[in-house]
Order: sequence, then structure tokens, then C-alpha cells
Amino acid sequence: MKSAVTTQSASAFIDAKINELADWRGKTLANVRAIIHAADPEIIEEWKWMGTPVFSHGGIVCTGETYKNLVKMTFAKGAALEDPSGLFNSSLEGNVRRAIDIHEGEKINEAALKDLIRAAVALNLEKLDSKAKDKPKPRRASS
Repeated sequence: MKSAVTTQSASAFIDAKINELADWRGKTLANVRAIIHAADPEIIEEWKWMGTPVFSHGGIVCTGETYKNLVKMTFAKGAALEDPSGLFNSSLEGNVRRAIDIHEGEKINEAALKDLIRAAVALNLEKLDSKAKDKPKPRRASS
């Protein structure tokens, strides 16, 4: 049976990942993480898929992946989100996910990213709410 990584240890794993990178990718991931928490203080940090930072609230909001030449934020339900600032620049062909690839030296539009994070959280919570409403109510036993 798999054991779940607690939120506290997930945060520690993310801290370690940022420190381990020790270059622009670590700084960028730390900055993205701070923006995510500023957008929604109720975000929960998780550590999934053998080393991927995941940020959730009512479901997965986004991941914070690091690669040799970029930091990637993948939004689990990005295709369903409005992106008026055009932040999504990767995984555009998918039916569900959308991603933001951040390369060295690129400036992050913090206000637009916060709006996108809040929209992703709202979508997750809306889906949770509609699932709760769709559940059949328990029937009373007839006498």
C-alpha cells in the first residue's frame, strides 16, 4: 500500500528541490511558488509522480516542473480557463491541460498569473460544488 506524502513533508521536498537546483530554475520555481500562495493562501502543496511539485485547492491547480532549459507550470484544467493575457504558451493542442514555459531571464506577469491561478481554483471548487449537488440524497426507509 502506498503511503501519502503529508503536506508538511511535500513542502519540505519542494524546499529541497529549489535548493538543489541552485540556479535560475530554483529561483524561478521559488518565485512561482510565492505567486501561487499569494494568489490563494489556501493552496496545498503536494509531491507526486516521483518528484513533481503539485499545487492544489479543490483538485490540482498546477504543477511546477523543472527541466534543463525551463520551468513549466502545467494547469490541470487549463483548456477550460480564459487566458486574456496569453500566458499559456505550451501544450496548446491538448483538450484539457495548458502550460506556461518560463525560460531563463523571462519576466513573469504576476498579476495575470494570479488571475489564472484564482480562475483555476474557482473552476475546481465549482466542479466540487456541482458534484455535491448531483449526489442522490439518501432515501428514508419506508415503514
